[in-house]
Amino acid sequence: MEPDFKKMNGLVPVIVQDSKTKDVLMLGFMNKEAFEKTKNTGKVTFWSRTQNKLWTKGETSGNFLIVKGIYADCDNDAILVEAEPKGPTCHTGKKTCFFNKIT
Repeated sequence: MEPDFKKMNGLVPVIVQDSKTKDVLMLGFMNKEAFEKTKNTGKVTFWSRTQNKLWTKGETSGNFLIVKGIYADCDNDAILVEAEPKGPTCHTGKKTCFFNKIT
């Protein structure tokens, strides 16, 4: 099964969840190339919309996200990746990128 990359101009949103704790770690986007690289390497790779290039989470910090499972939603246009984090996920040094409570 392949995600539907046509709906959002070649991108799909990707939620990354800790495979053990089930904490939501981050949100990113993948194009088909990032999706294939993620499947082939076992390390979560995204498409950077700001830098217009592929980037593997952890390539500079060493804090890789090791893939444990990849799931598509019911419409096949969003992805959930269960991963084992090798260190903090957020660039701030926090475990998750979701720590700013709004309400």
